[in-house]
Amino acid sequence: MLSKEGYPTIALVLTVSILVCGFAYYFLNHWFAYVIYAGMGTLSALTVFFFRDPDRNIPEDENLIISPADGKVVFVKEVNEDVYLKNKATQISIFLSPLNVHVNRNPVSGSLEYVKYHPGEYLMAWTEHASELNERADFGVLHPSNTKIFFRQITGFLARRIVYNIKEGDELKAGERFGIMKFGSRMDVVVPGNVEVKVKSGDTTKAGESIIGVINE
Repeated sequence: MLSKEGYPTIALVLTVSILVCGFAYYFLNHWFAYVIYAGMGTLSALTVFFFRDPDRNIPEDENLIISPADGKVVFVKEVNEDVYLKNKATQISIFLSPLNVHVNRNPVSGSLEYVKYHPGEYLMAWTEHASELNERADFGVLHPSNTKIFFRQITGFLARRIVYNIKEGDELKAGERFGIMKFGSRMDVVVPGNVEVKVKSGDTTKAGESIIGVINE
């Protein structure tokens, strides 16, 4: 299964590949043409691979916080979150390499109370200040337990586009797809003190499956 957000990019890469291969077939010697075929074929395959969108087995417990992204946990740290939680909290940062699935999923169920897009820079996504300076989109969800959860899509050096299809007032369901970040990026989840964090730096996560926290009511 492929992400629908990837269709335009896949179509463009395949079209360019066909045109380049056609040019090579008619105008280049056979040896160099074969090199072109291999290169365009590899590029096309990698593009399709990047936009894969596998199904996931979503945990059903409403009090679980589920990873919104595939990747590696690079930070678990205490922060002062002054955008939505407006309190001391714990930030879990997940770095997505270009080889990870880049489809993002809702970390919790609840009412989406806050959405804001910020243009910005393109620092390496794993650096601490990427969450403050890079292009990003912020989301605040009120869980049915009245616990506020904040999460953020962040672009990286390669990722130059954030896509999301949720808006303020939407009712989110944990594990459902909500967007994608193209070509390497980072996802932050910020949780209040009544959440027991279940991951540590160096852990790997799967969007829609890995449990990163438990809400204690």
